Amino acid sequence: MTVVSKSIDIKAPIDTVFTYFARPEHVSDQMTEKGVGMTIIPMDIKAGMGVGTTFRVIGDFNGKRLEWDCETTEFDREERISAKMIEGPFKRWQIKNEFKALGDNLTKVTMTVDYVMPFGPLGSILDKVKFEKSAKRGMETALYKVRGLLEGNGSIPVYITLDAYKKLLAEKKKMNNVPVSTVLTAILEKYNEIESKVTN
Repeated sequence: MTVVSKSIDIKAPIDTVFTYFARPEHVSDQMTEKGVGMTIIPMDIKAGMGVGTTFRVIGDFNGKRLEWDCETTEFDREERISAKMIEGPFKRWQIKNEFKALGDNLTKVTMTVDYVMPFGPLGSILDKVKFEKSAKRGMETALYKVRGLLEGNGSIPVYITLDAYKKLLAEKKKMNNVPVSTVLTAILEKYNEIESKVTN
């Protein structure tokens, strides 16, 4: 069993941070470091991404591709979001994101992954040599990128309706599955272009 945990303080209100993490694919958008990539595809959405929502994780860890399906098991607003693997190669895989308000504009986020590698004793060796290091680096980099995004320009992808979200995913597909933030930026740039033509 391996437990990898990383924390970061983000200068943003807890509701903003929680809303961003409530969509698992947002965080996977930030996991694009060399050698570590992750794509998350929502499959069955329940109660606004709440308990019972299922999603597929496609991970690339130094050229080793793994896929597994997860289900959201806890969804406590502004406190925690947890999910566990329901089908896939690991003997066990669970993730938990915990949130704590440290002030009006400061939130502590702790991401913890608890997993047991497949392949028996060989898996344990592979984990120690490669996988655990990749997981730690990927999580840390993702958290730094999320902090940069949420503290930076305020372009936080928050979708009001499922219909709007589906349209966004369709655009993402058209744009060769670029990150959601890139799709939103492109849409906003197009909107500003149209708006400036109308006002001039």
